[in-house]
Amino acid sequence: MTPLQNALDSYLTMRRSLGYKLTTQEQRLRGFVAFMSQRPAQTLTAKLAVEWAGSQCGPATWSSRLSTVRSFARHVQMLDPRTEIPPSGMFPPQRRRRPYIYAPDEIDDLLRALPSLVPTPYQARTYCQFLALLATTGMRFSEGVNLTRADVDFTAGLVTIRETKFAKTRIIPLHHTAIEALKSYADIRDGVKARRDAPHFFAGFKGSFLRHDAIHKPFLTWARRAGIRGPGRWNGPCIHDLRHTFAVRTLIRWYEAGSDVERRLPLLSTYLGHTHVRDTYWYLSATADLLRHASRRFEARWEHAS
Repeated sequence: MTPLQNALDSYLTMRRSLGYKLTTQEQRLRGFVAFMSQRPAQTLTAKLAVEWAGSQCGPATWSSRLSTVRSFARHVQMLDPRTEIPPSGMFPPQRRRRPYIYAPDEIDDLLRALPSLVPTPYQARTYCQFLALLATTGMRFSEGVNLTRADVDFTAGLVTIRETKFAKTRIIPLHHTAIEALKSYADIRDGVKARRDAPHFFAGFKGSFLRHDAIHKPFLTWARRAGIRGPGRWNGPCIHDLRHTFAVRTLIRWYEAGSDVERRLPLLSTYLGHTHVRDTYWYLSATADLLRHASRRFEARWEHAS
């Protein structure tokens, strides 16, 4: 094991002891250390960090990749004073990708299309229930994948999401129709012993862990057929946009019901698992419906003030 690999292990251990998960960061840094091992020089330099950050991936991630190495370099510098800290401002800052807000009929079309896009009826049922749960709760992809059997309480109508982003655990209530759909899926899932013995609620055909790429492939096929994602495009509407859609649609329903949206926004933040309301703003896109409701509310307040 090289000194840089040892430094990376100690860095990850130290950061995780402070509560950071570092899943993406570890993957990036392992790749960077492997990149460094192929170079004659074993000292971490700014030039090598910039070279790695700007390779293999698209420009949208260059800034964040270099930022990941920059934090690691500060740690390494304490062990090796020759280490250089990569400067900031080398690449344009990573900008927020404009999320796609799905129309209700688009989500229905996705769920109807899945049986024709996967090999078996069981896979279609699993993917349909999984994506429907994401769409109706706004939970993160990883949160849905990591649900265990004990996390879904059919009697109380609750789902427990454990130790996710920011090490938060939360309990979210589900509509009775969602609970009934999940129970129906669970009965089918348990028809095979390997799946019945699987720890996760959403189990693969033989009880395996549900993989992102397995669901992403039929989703991508549907998105292209539906005309919302061009052939060969590497970016565009994605599964995570279901979370954005849930947040926006929730606000629109509150506006339509005449609710005080500003006072209820912390409820949405808690439901989504955010630490601060400002984190929820990230998911609120300026759709035509949302802008129309906000404009009406602003005009009503202005008239009242006058």
